[in-house]
Amino acid sequence: MGLLVTFEGIEGSGKTTQIELTREYMEMEGYPCLVTKEPGGVPLGEEIRTLLLDKGDLRIDPLAELFLIEADRTQHVAEVIRPALEKGQMILCDRYIDATIAYQGYGRGVDIDFIVEMNQWATGGLTPHRTIVLDCPVDLGMARAKGEDRFEREGHTFHQRVREGYLRIAQKDPERVRVVSGKGEQVAIQEEIRRIIRPLLDRR
Repeated sequence: MGLLVTFEGIEGSGKTTQIELTREYMEMEGYPCLVTKEPGGVPLGEEIRTLLLDKGDLRIDPLAELFLIEADRTQHVAEVIRPALEKGQMILCDRYIDATIAYQGYGRGVDIDFIVEMNQWATGGLTPHRTIVLDCPVDLGMARAKGEDRFEREGHTFHQRVREGYLRIAQKDPERVRVVSGKGEQVAIQEEIRRIIRPLLDRR
């Protein structure tokens, strides 16, 4: 069986940079990685991603938004994640089940128990081996983000709810979900991520 590590955080938290640095590290250690993302990662998912992110003038009901995300996830797990894990591959995924709880649950106000159930259906119960939450103040994240998609254009209050949601998720599942400060130098952040991931690699 392979390894699934997911990266989470508010907009502008530095996920993209740290995923790339983690990929470089793991491949240097002899563990080729598959890097993927949600929404997206498969052709159907890219179409859904366009609907969710690029259509800034399109109003999407929170439940409709949830169903679109779960449709993407269902296809993504079936087409990419599960087959890769069965082949023993290492996967780094930019957002996964916890993003839906944080954004659609804490951010939009959709019932969290319902989201958890939907996540279970969409993934067949496939939980990450480790989740890295890159935490940073909302002001810093919004300053870093380009403000180009629907979520980046949401206000400070929304992003604060999302941030608090991630921290609550980590409090409830501290073994799987590890919070790493995204405020410091990229090298220092990456060193902390490596300390978290290294024990998982040693077990392979």
